[in-house]
Amino acid sequence: MTTEGLLVPPGHGRVVEAPAQHVTFKVTGSHSRMASTFEVVVPPGFDVGAHVHTRSEELFYVLEGELDVLAFEPRVRTPDNWQKWESSTGNRMVRATPGTVIVVPPGCPHAFANPTGEPAKMFFQAGPPPDHERYFEELLEILSDGGPPDHEAIEALRGKYDIEQLTPLRHR
Repeated sequence: MTTEGLLVPPGHGRVVEAPAQHVTFKVTGSHSRMASTFEVVVPPGFDVGAHVHTRSEELFYVLEGELDVLAFEPRVRTPDNWQKWESSTGNRMVRATPGTVIVVPPGCPHAFANPTGEPAKMFFQAGPPPDHERYFEELLEILSDGGPPDHEAIEALRGKYDIEQLTPLRHR
C-alpha cells in the first residue's frame, strides 16, 4: 500500500468496455484495502440478473438515469424474473433515480436493470478488492465479441469470483 492518497479527476480512470457495459475503474485494490470503486454506464435493456455473493459487500449510488433494483431475500427465488420478487416483509423492486443508494451485505440477493431507453450511470463499490476488478475485466472480455454470450464461460467466471447467479444476465 502506498502512503499517498489518490485523486481521480472527472473523465479519468481505466475503462473496460463491451456492448453490455462501460466500466471505469476509479479505485482499485492497489489503492484501497476496503473497496474497489467503479463508474458504470448501464445501457438500455441491460439486466445484470439477480445474484448473491457470500463474501462481498456492495454499494450502488445512482448518478444519472433510472434503474430497477432490489436488495433482499425473496420469499421464493424464482429462476426467471426477479422484478416480481417480494420479500417476507413486503419489499419489492424499486425504480432508483439519481441520488438513490443501495447497500448490499454479503449473502443478500440483489439485481439491477435499465428498463428505459436511455443509459444510466452509477457509482459502484465492492469490497474487499480486487475480486470485482478481475471479474469485470474477464466478463467484458467474454462479452466483447458482440455475438451471443458464452454462458458456460460466464458461469465458470462467476464461480471463480463468488457469484451465484439466480436469474439470467440479459442485454439487447
